[in-house]
Amino acid sequence: MSSTFGTLYRVTTFGESHCYGVGGVVDGCPPGLALTEADIQPQLTRRRPGQSAISTPRKEEDQVMILSGTEQGITLGTPIGLLVKNKDQRPGDYKEMSQIPRPSHADYTYQMKYGVRASSGGGRSSARETIGRVAAGAIAEKFLKETFGVEIVAWVSAVGELQAADLSAAPPSREQVDQTIIRCPDPEMAPKMEEAITAAREEGDSMGGVVTCVCRNVPAGLGEPVFEKLEAYLAQAMMSLPATKGFEIGSGFSGAAMRGSRHNDPFVRKEHGLGTATNFSGGIQGGISNGEPIVFRVAFKPPATISKVQHTTTFDGKPVDLAAAGRHDPCVVNRAIPIVETMAAIVLADLTLRQRARRPDSLPSR
Repeated sequence: MSSTFGTLYRVTTFGESHCYGVGGVVDGCPPGLALTEADIQPQLTRRRPGQSAISTPRKEEDQVMILSGTEQGITLGTPIGLLVKNKDQRPGDYKEMSQIPRPSHADYTYQMKYGVRASSGGGRSSARETIGRVAAGAIAEKFLKETFGVEIVAWVSAVGELQAADLSAAPPSREQVDQTIIRCPDPEMAPKMEEAITAAREEGDSMGGVVTCVCRNVPAGLGEPVFEKLEAYLAQAMMSLPATKGFEIGSGFSGAAMRGSRHNDPFVRKEHGLGTATNFSGGIQGGISNGEPIVFRVAFKPPATISKVQHTTTFDGKPVDLAAAGRHDPCVVNRAIPIVETMAAIVLADLTLRQRARRPDSLPSR
C-alpha cells in the first residue's frame, strides 16, 4: 500500500510524470460536504508548474476533474476520484539520461527496487505525483475549515543561507504569502531569495530551502499514542514529499539547547478553556494536540536534476559527463507551499475522524 496514506481519511495517488494523467482517490470523506472542482482548483493552481520565472517552464494548466463520489455538488460518502491530465509532457527530453542515473535522484534506487523504471521525468518520484495529494488535501482542508474552523498556512522561511524573519507567532494569510513569487512574506528577504534562485538557475545549479507551516484552531485531543503521535504522523506525511530532508516541530532542534525551565509551556486559562503561555511544544504534547497552533518546519534539498555538468557514471559503471536536459525547478520551496498545507490537512482530517469515532462528543463542531 505504498501509494495509500491514512486510516479513515484514506488517500491513494496514481500516475507518473509523463503518462496520460495523474490524480488520486479519496476514501472516507464524510457525506454531505458541498464540493466542486472550484473548491480544489486553487491549491492545484498554486502548485502547478510554469507560474513564475523561478520555477520549471513546463506549461500545465492542471485542471482537476471529479470523476466520482459527488452528486449535484455534494459528497456521497463514497470514493472520490480525481484526475488531472498531463498535456505538456516531453519524454524525449530524457532519452540521453535513460542510461545514466542522475546524481542524488531516484533513478538508481527505483531500478534496483523494481528492475524497471519510468525513465522519463522520474516517474513516481517526480513532483507531479503530488497533484493527487494536493487535490485530496484541498478536500480535507474544506472539511476541517467548515467543521472546526481549522486554518492552515505555510510559507518559505529560508532559501539557502537566507533566513526570513520568524513569523510563526503571528502567521501571515495566504494572500500575504502569495504576494511574492517566492512565497516569502518577509518583504526584505523575498527579493534576495528570488535573486539567489535566479543566479543558481543561470549557473545551471539549484538551491534548497525551508517551509514553515502553522495550523490554527486545531481541536485538542488529536493524535494516536504511542506509534502514531501527531508529530510522528506529520513527520511521515512531510518526509514522504519529494526532496524533503528534514522535519522539526515547535522548538525543534533549538530546544535541545534550552533548559526545561525555559522550554516548558505553562498552562493559562483562555477563552475556551486551558491554553499555554508559550508554545515551544508546537501545539503538541505527548503526541496529542493541545489546542495551541501547530507549528512545524520542513527542509527541502536542492533539486537533483541540474543542467550543470556533473561527473558520474552510466548504469553499467562507465564514466560519463551529464548535463541534464528537460525543464526543472531550480528550487522547489515556493511550489511546495500548497503541498505542505494539503498534506497537513490530510493528517488532521484523518486524526479528526479517528478521534470523533472514539469520542463523538470530544470534538464540537463550529
